[in-house]
Amino acid sequence: MNGCQLNPAGLGGNPLFAFLYNAAAHVLPCWASYLIAGLVIMLILINAVLLGAAVVSWGERRLLGRFQNRIGPNRWGPFGALQPIADLAKLITKEDIIPYGADRIAFTMAPVLMVASLLVGAAVIPFAKDVALVDLNVGVLFVLAVSSLTSIAIFTAGWASNNRYALFGAGRAVAVLISYEVPVVLSLLGVVLVAGSMSLGDIVAAQAVPFFLVQPLAFFVFLAGMSAELNRTPFDVAEAESEIIAGYHTEYSGIKFALIQAAEFGGALVVSGLIATLFLAGWAGPAADWLGWLWFLIKTFLGIFLFVWIRATYPRLRLDQIMAVCWKFLMPLSIINLAAVVLEVYFLRDGNGALSASDLWIMAGINTVLAAVSIAFFGRLIRQKVRANSRTTTAAQTVARGVPTIEVG
Repeated sequence: MNGCQLNPAGLGGNPLFAFLYNAAAHVLPCWASYLIAGLVIMLILINAVLLGAAVVSWGERRLLGRFQNRIGPNRWGPFGALQPIADLAKLITKEDIIPYGADRIAFTMAPVLMVASLLVGAAVIPFAKDVALVDLNVGVLFVLAVSSLTSIAIFTAGWASNNRYALFGAGRAVAVLISYEVPVVLSLLGVVLVAGSMSLGDIVAAQAVPFFLVQPLAFFVFLAGMSAELNRTPFDVAEAESEIIAGYHTEYSGIKFALIQAAEFGGALVVSGLIATLFLAGWAGPAADWLGWLWFLIKTFLGIFLFVWIRATYPRLRLDQIMAVCWKFLMPLSIINLAAVVLEVYFLRDGNGALSASDLWIMAGINTVLAAVSIAFFGRLIRQKVRANSRTTTAAQTVARGVPTIEVG
């Protein structure tokens, strides 16, 4: 060692960074050791997320095959496990085309920005006890902030393509993203209130009872909202092939298209990690000090399985239905959950502002009944409104075509 010391309150509190820094400090100056440790951390993060995206793409295609009574990818490698590598090799070798009249800089930077926001958001997720690349005391706020970069990247991709279909797809996607961020943020406010902290590590430690039991409404709203923000079925209106071809990435090819697909599949991985952290107690489980990483991976892949199951079950919604689900269904549910949690925390917390395990179980019982009643009531309400709007729209289209209508009853 050459006398280099890390601040325990900063990156020195990260065991992995401290280990790499101290190892490099034996032969390198302090500034070089700091740089090397940071570069290695970033290399680990990038490769873990991109490799995870490849695994998710293979697993999702295999699972969808089973759900739909077919085989799925099975040619390259055992059980088709090398199919993502074959797809990547194909995309890398394909011609990278930039449309005539496109903004070359913005067109090129949009896929990079999508992947960058994904990687930065993954950096604060703790995947074992006291093991996170960056442990921020405002981790929830940071994740929400960097996820909003996706909206900018998507709109940039559609606008820079000089293609009307791409621009329409980008407009739809951004409208959905901005709308669904509101109920998602409200659902996370309840989590922060119960945990008493925005740090993801503190939220995991506060889950003497997993928060998906304590706040089932928040879990439901977060799952639905993130499905919409990830552009996944049934909210994948930006890729309505019958109307707008492939949406905002219609003009992308080659390695740029590969980056967009990596961002989509990697997004499902990162959001599943957030679900495991915020609602499934993260690394907590038997022998968590040694097997915390294993419990975290199991819960993360459980979240991915849930996303695939939803994709294989529900058909695509229309844009008006998607917006109605947001503002007339998820928004009231998130407000009800937040109001209930505020009252419960106010009356149940002790003098130090903490909640015991028994308090969390009481909240779980109350909120489970509240969730069942609220989902049933607002689900029935919005179903009636959507059906009424559909009948009105169909009748208007029929009249516009000059076809006579027959009133029944």
